[in-house]
Amino acid sequence: MIKVPMTGEGFASLKEELRWRQQEERPRIIEAISEARSHGDLSENAEYHAAKESQSHNEGRIHELEDLIARAEVIDVTKLSGDKVKFGATVVLVDEDTEEKKTYQIVGDQEADVKSGRISISSPIARALIGKEVGDAIEVNAPGGARGYEIVQVQFI
Repeated sequence: MIKVPMTGEGFASLKEELRWRQQEERPRIIEAISEARSHGDLSENAEYHAAKESQSHNEGRIHELEDLIARAEVIDVTKLSGDKVKFGATVVLVDEDTEEKKTYQIVGDQEADVKSGRISISSPIARALIGKEVGDAIEVNAPGGARGYEIVQVQFI
């Protein structure tokens, strides 16, 4: 079984989504199916087919969440330390072209959110950062071309 690394925060988020899907969304969908069924002929009942599709999507996501939670390897970032970039590290980079500072935390695939500065461990920039330390320069192939960054800070918070 392949373990899935994630932070404690990401693990809690997955558990909350699973609880919501099982305890709130599932009963709501069952009620919608029941309501649509009462409208008669199911072969031409768009509400019924939409509710069944919604049920299928929800159950699929529930199975996916259960699998991820079972395979989760929760890593407590606050107990990590060191100079090298690894999972859970918060890294401050300076773009070599624009001198713009960017801060990213390297997290599991399921909890990545670039807008909030959380990048997936499997993203190109995270792969380029792993094992590097303050003062190292990296080059990342981005859609707009290669970008150069210098690591100015590594912390575990």
